This record gives sequence, structure tokens and C-alpha cells, in this order.
Amino acid sequence: MKHIVKIMTLLVAIPALWIGLLQASIIPRCYGLLMVGVGLMQFPTCPQEAILLQLDVAEAKEFLKQKRGRCGWL
Repeated sequence: MKHIVKIMTLLVAIPALWIGLLQASIIPRCYGLLMVGVGLMQFPTCPQEAILLQLDVAEAKEFLKQKRGRCGWL
């Protein structure tokens, strides 16, 4: 019987504590920081997208070189 009382007390105390922390606005800030940290740790690498981005940059540089030549810039 004593174990049931302990378990029931924990089952009531933990949610009560969690709700109290939510009401005090402590958890949302910590939760937000935690989620940003987890997101950074799991940030995916995209080698195909990196190659496409490099091609876009090269194309933009070539476009600007051509435009400079026609307009007489520097």
C-alpha cells in the first residue's frame, strides 16, 4: 500500500511541477533554446545543393562581368 501512495504522489507531483513551470514562463525559453540546439546538431548537409549554389554564384559572376564590359564600369 505504501508503494502505491508513493507512485500516486509522483504521478501527481511531476505534472503539477511541469504545469507550474509552464505558468511561470520558464520552460518555453529553455525549450526554445533546446530546440535550436537540437536543430543545429542535426543540421543536414546537402552536397548537391552546395554544388548548385556554387554554379549559381559562378553564373552570377559571369553575368556581372559581361554587364560591366558593356556599360564601361571599372
